[in-house]
Amino acid sequence: MHPPQITRARELRNDMTKVEWFVWSRLRGREVGGYKFRRQVPLGPYFVDFACLAARLVVEIDGEAHDQLRDDRRDAWLRAKGYRVLRISAQEVDESIDHVMDAIYDAVTSSNANQPSAGG
Repeated sequence: MHPPQITRARELRNDMTKVEWFVWSRLRGREVGGYKFRRQVPLGPYFVDFACLAARLVVEIDGEAHDQLRDDRRDAWLRAKGYRVLRISAQEVDESIDHVMDAIYDAVTSSNANQPSAGG
């Protein structure tokens, strides 16, 4: 039997939006600066769309319907735990995946990030 967070993370991975799948197709396989990203990651009481644990970076894809107050609380909790949060709108992904990937690359390789490791 799996803990509820693992079960929920698996459900979320199976129910990713088209835009999330599009971003994931570019993040997987250490294609962004050699860093390993995970999808639908449980962090504390939250699940984040994508996380690079080595760089302490969370990437959130915001659709049309999202709760700003909830997002602010979540971002504050993540920052308090040492994560940087990069929010990207689904519209940005649709309009220019290359610019989105450049922004993720810049965030993951910024001076605050650690070097990639085999375990990532």
